[in-house]
Amino acid sequence: MNVRVLRIELKRSVAPWAGAVVLTSTLAFLYLVNGGWWSGTTAWTAQWTSLALWTRGLLFYLWPLAVGLGALQGLRDHRSKMSELLTSTPRPARHRAGATAGATAITLAAAFALPVLVGAVQVLANTEYTHLGWLPISLVGALSLVAGAVLGMGAGRALPSVLTPPALAMAAFVFTALMHMSLGRTETVTASGLTITEPKPVSLLSPAVEEVRDVLVTLSASVHVGQTIWLLGMAATGFALLVAATPRARLVALAPVLAGAVLALLVLPSDPRRMYVVDEAAAESVCDGPVCVTRTHQARLAGLAGPGKEALRLLRDALGGRAPVSVRENTAVLPDGSTPRWSRETVAFDFDDGIIAGAEGEELTRALIAKGMVPGCTPAGWSSFGGDEFARAVAVGWVLGELRPLPGAMPADMRRQVDAEARPVWKELTALPRNEQISRITAMRTAAHSCEGEAFDVLSGGASR
Repeated sequence: MNVRVLRIELKRSVAPWAGAVVLTSTLAFLYLVNGGWWSGTTAWTAQWTSLALWTRGLLFYLWPLAVGLGALQGLRDHRSKMSELLTSTPRPARHRAGATAGATAITLAAAFALPVLVGAVQVLANTEYTHLGWLPISLVGALSLVAGAVLGMGAGRALPSVLTPPALAMAAFVFTALMHMSLGRTETVTASGLTITEPKPVSLLSPAVEEVRDVLVTLSASVHVGQTIWLLGMAATGFALLVAATPRARLVALAPVLAGAVLALLVLPSDPRRMYVVDEAAAESVCDGPVCVTRTHQARLAGLAGPGKEALRLLRDALGGRAPVSVRENTAVLPDGSTPRWSRETVAFDFDDGIIAGAEGEELTRALIAKGMVPGCTPAGWSSFGGDEFARAVAVGWVLGELRPLPGAMPADMRRQVDAEARPVWKELTALPRNEQISRITAMRTAAHSCEGEAFDVLSGGASR
């Protein structure tokens, strides 16, 4: 396909409109819809992997559009009543199909790449950690749009009806929805008794990915390979349908997509923990003495080192030999619903934690003390308010000798509730003899770090010490 043919195809096909729809829809979602991609360490402009995963996530809506627009393009010959005329020309059908499919592929790939480039410019300004591990995620995303559009074109040519484009778009949307809900997930019960859902291998046949919850999580290499096989089979079927002239040829054209699905399922991992994995290079530690962050957040180490060392000093003064000896960014990525377990030797923190995010200087020191005393036992992926916050307020007040509101953004009514619950317990605790205070604090830390029992009940004297 030369440049002249491509230019003609772009003028007489729906390819430019398909690209415009994908481009404007992507930018509208990213800039106009308030979502998880706007803030925190997983913002789409904060890190490379987050950028790739958030733009891939939008394929939940964009891929069905590409399939429907491809089907509309496939109806062109039928609408113009030129099918018989074109079959009588000496030019091979694969040449005409290649020109049409090529124009659509180039336009859709460019439309997907432009928002990625827009985000990349901002990521460059927001992080010092640069890598290429995100590139396969985006490349597979672009391939999925191309494969979906070519499949739609082939289906539109094989089923030349005005109902074909909307029916295919709806079928594609239902497919992606089912892959991310009932058919693509399985229910499991965690050790704490919570019922959660985890993805099955078949869910990875969807071009979209799950919501980004941790900056260190990426897709495994086997996922990239399996999805590429599936998408290439899909594109091959679409192209074969474009050139097929008989019912038998159209039936044979289904073989690539079926074979691609089978091969992909053989390659795709069956264990959910091998689908979304921790990026080991991104999770590598960068340290300033006892204070460490991941390579992903190495630019934030300078602002963390001073408060982190001060927090360790204050904890050592209060706890003596039982105090933690290091401050480290938490790199454990637990399945949803899992109860965390913590080490008393380390203050583990997350930059997205409510009391850590936005804290600086003295506030950050107090936040790290809070995490060192009561790291939190909320199951992964869940949110809660109550005992942990009350215990933290008491524990930080005990270390510093003064009860003050916890760091971080918290509604005024919650702050009042924390103070109302924590102040009587803090007064009772500080009125005890020093050895009794140490005994309660030690028991509280044992419960808080093992997530067995309620830390605030221990501080209140309501549980066995």
